[in-house]
Amino acid sequence: VQLQASGGGLVQSGGSLRLSCVPSGGTLAYYVIGWFRQAPGKEREAVSCISGSDGRTYYADSVKGRFTISRDNAKNTVYLQMNSLKPEDTAVYYCATRPVVAGLSALPNEYPYWGQGTQVTVSS
Repeated sequence: VQLQASGGGLVQSGGSLRLSCVPSGGTLAYYVIGWFRQAPGKEREAVSCISGSDGRTYYADSVKGRFTISRDNAKNTVYLQMNSLKPEDTAVYYCATRPVVAGLSALPNEYPYWGQGTQVTVSS
């Protein structure tokens, strides 16, 4: 399966962006889709993930109440709506996938397939 992430950009603090991830070559219902981010000099960290089959979700504490992950199985697309963005949200955002039977995970090394990343920059 190949993943295509899009939707990044430059936004002012307090603004919003919506990221999209499309798993081509696979049906969303069979996958968990995770969003991760990596800022310069920092380790890659989990942001959120969602089960393509039952919609269960996970959020990192740093984004709870600001970010919302959702899925549209008809469009085979997962969205990450990011509101109230802060400068510390600046990073390259990646979507990744693992089989839905493996369950949700916040660990990057448990996701075998990764997209190319999209830059999110939040100015103060």
